Amino acid sequence: MEETISLRELFAVLRKRLWLIVLITIIAAIVSAIISFFVLTPVYESKTQILVNQAKSDEQVYSTQAVQTNVQLINTYDDIITSPAILDKVVKKLKLDVSAASLSGQIQVTSAQNSQVAQIVVQDTSAKRAADIANTTASIFKKEVPELMNVDNVKVLSKATLGENPSPVKPQPLLNVAIAIVVGLMVGVGLSFLLEYLDNTLKTEQDIENILELPVMGVITTIKDVPKATNVQRPDITARVSQRGETFGS
Repeated sequence: MEETISLRELFAVLRKRLWLIVLITIIAAIVSAIISFFVLTPVYESKTQILVNQAKSDEQVYSTQAVQTNVQLINTYDDIITSPAILDKVVKKLKLDVSAASLSGQIQVTSAQNSQVAQIVVQDTSAKRAADIANTTASIFKKEVPELMNVDNVKVLSKATLGENPSPVKPQPLLNVAIAIVVGLMVGVGLSFLLEYLDNTLKTEQDIENILELPVMGVITTIKDVPKATNVQRPDITARVSQRGETFGS
């Protein structure tokens, strides 16, 4: 016998366990908000731009080949910027309490396709320290490139600045709460269908009809216990009998 589930039955399951779905969603949202606002440390981002462009004399002619060469050099410069040759000097100059390898994880070098401009992006738990690292890295890189590559074609295009009220790039509490709500809904719905699948008890006459495929001829309702009659003493009669002095014997 092949069982089919209609849309109406699916909605009935969801309505039956709606309280569970709502409860799980609310708990997920609250936990996400608490972690985002009170547990996770805010991370700030700062960036500086460098221009890779070979200085030319009056006799030199500006050519597409020279631009392409500078663009290709950016890929090499990406590795040099995050290498110990540069970052060791950054750590020493700023007196950072981290290693060059750890600092490399905070720095990302990006560039648009076919662009001679590269961005040094730094993330740190301190907005001021992030700006200092970005500017110092660009400055030291510009100073060391002629010695490392035998070419002087790097210029700092813009420095990282610290705004009045810098805002962290992560965590993003609203986004985290929204994701938690979606995940909570999915978990709640999945758990509702799982509980319904594992529940094989018969609760209504409709369940019997669905399983046995037989019509229900009658239903026996629950009969509550009838309270037993209690003997009620008549105080007025007892009082009158006592006053007359009458006694009753067997």
